[in-house]
Amino acid sequence: MDTWRLLSTPPARGAWNMALDESILEHAQAGRGESMATLRLYAWNPACLSLGHAQPFADVDMARLKERGWEVVRRATGGRAILHTDEITYSVIAPNDEPRVAGTVLESYNRLAQALLLAVQQLDLPVEMKELAGHTGSVTKANPVCFEVPSTYEITVNGKKLIGSAQARKKEGVLQHGSLPLTGDLTRICQALFFENEAAREEASKRLLARAATVESALGREVSWEMAAGAFIHAFEAQLGLSLKKGELSESESKRTDELVKTKYDHPSWTERV
Repeated sequence: MDTWRLLSTPPARGAWNMALDESILEHAQAGRGESMATLRLYAWNPACLSLGHAQPFADVDMARLKERGWEVVRRATGGRAILHTDEITYSVIAPNDEPRVAGTVLESYNRLAQALLLAVQQLDLPVEMKELAGHTGSVTKANPVCFEVPSTYEITVNGKKLIGSAQARKKEGVLQHGSLPLTGDLTRICQALFFENEAAREEASKRLLARAATVESALGREVSWEMAAGAFIHAFEAQLGLSLKKGELSESESKRTDELVKTKYDHPSWTERV
């Protein structure tokens, strides 16, 4: 049985979270052998709006964002905006020769989606997965919100989107990360995005509630971060035939993370690049 590293990191700023995912990816490069394939489970503090790799920075209403004490970061992965708060976030980082992420984007996405599906099933959620063809994930001005847009291998509960994931394939390997909202008001994201007027903001909020769910809204009770983390760990081991071994960041990974925060993820040249 193959062993992956399990990393559980405390709630952190968005820039650090994104820098760490990239740092692990750099160290995971096949042949470099500096870090094994990793499942990382994490959270965000303060709340942070993340933008897709190519999403226009003009989508963000910076005045409203700052009023609320929230931050903004640009991801290395594609897709649309997510407000990270009251959620569990996962990332899978592996070299290209790891069989569970081999093949096309859709093949690896589907394999990992099966583990995600099992994880939320273990939380007693009546979830299903639908294979939706023809969704490219391109960003449109009309739809800056990730959880409002269907994607391939969508995990839904009562017809509403439950997990938002995105994947990037680089020469170093594969990074896929995603969010499972546990509780709270999903429409808060609309307070951080730019709209033509308040009527448009209100309409976007209504659409979002009709198309997306949290664990609590679907289940009728709260599920803690720790309980959700346990479900993820068990499901990834069972579905992917893995042994997950608790690990720590290497000194090199930690140092590179701090560098990437300063030079990239906390820097306007990256955040405001589009």
